[in-house]
Amino acid sequence: MDIIEDLKISYKIYGNQDGQSIVFLHGWGQNIKMMEPLANPFRNKYNLVIIDLPGFGDSDEPKTAWSLNDYIILLNTFFEKHNIKNPVIVGHSFGGKLALLYASIYDVNKLIVLASPFKKEISKLSFKTRILKALKKVKALKKFENFAKRHIGSDDYRNASPIMREVLTRHINTDITEQVRKIKCPTLIIWGTNDEAVSYDRALELEKLIPNSGLVTYEGCSHYAYLERLHQTIKVLESFLNSEE
Repeated sequence: MDIIEDLKISYKIYGNQDGQSIVFLHGWGQNIKMMEPLANPFRNKYNLVIIDLPGFGDSDEPKTAWSLNDYIILLNTFFEKHNIKNPVIVGHSFGGKLALLYASIYDVNKLIVLASPFKKEISKLSFKTRILKALKKVKALKKFENFAKRHIGSDDYRNASPIMREVLTRHINTDITEQVRKIKCPTLIIWGTNDEAVSYDRALELEKLIPNSGLVTYEGCSHYAYLERLHQTIKVLESFLNSEE
């Protein structure tokens, strides 16, 4: 547990301490556990870093309604404290939006974004409801359903404080298109065509915005495509991480 910006920050660092650092950033209403299935296969070769973002998991929530830039400042402070330089960053959804913004400002070795919004997304359903509906509809996700119920939309989401509701509103309403254009590092984009939280059209836009990027499409998969096809995602990441620019 670290104290950064007067907040307790929960994190996990494990794997090969001499390897390239890979940072995993979870989505809204989630925590470290939701990224572990994707991170664990890389523990022998890479230095793995998973963070409970402020307001989620075992980390404190911000004392005021943070902007995305506030999260970026915290991440950079955390990286400096742990001597994490030029990392690979993997981000899902909200975590992916932070990864995009971070990579537009600081040096990043490679970037992997999983269904990551960068424009305003409008939905009549709550985030948790959309995710759990997706889990129930997709047979391949049945084994993750109980796991996800424990780690998505926990009590602290259902009973979200006014501060975290304001953070969510800021996140949803913040367009980072112009910042995304500045990203230079090799970028892998993974998206499901049936994503009801962030439209697949956003994936096509993102690929055009980032010059050195490539899109991997999962036909028929939801906002949680990386879990629906976990084995395939691991193989795709292995190929991307081992490739030259």
